[in-house]
Amino acid sequence: MIVWFTTAQVAVAVVAGLLCVALGLAGRKPSDLSLGALALVELLLVVQLVVAIVAPATGNEPVGNMLEFYTYLVSALIVPLAAAFWALVDRSKWSTMVIGTAALAIAVMVYRMQEIWTTPVG
Repeated sequence: MIVWFTTAQVAVAVVAGLLCVALGLAGRKPSDLSLGALALVELLLVVQLVVAIVAPATGNEPVGNMLEFYTYLVSALIVPLAAAFWALVDRSKWSTMVIGTAALAIAVMVYRMQEIWTTPVG
């Protein structure tokens, strides 16, 4: 993982999460803005997947538990898709809150993935 990219990814996820939570508290239903913010978070996760696959070949080898790292990464890739599905099925302000919560959860998961990548096992 690349530290500056991880930092940017966490920042984008936090901003998207707070935006969606604020929109939900204001009573807004899921819209292009809230789903677009979540789509950006998902896009960055796909880029992170590519980085995680390519990084070891370029000398940025992980020192943590790779099974745990990839479990986090695959789970993180699924969370925004599930939240978006929920928002499309249940068109209420609570769906917008679910989108925000999902984005905030992704921020925590990406931070944890960085810790796993850089912390030696044992």
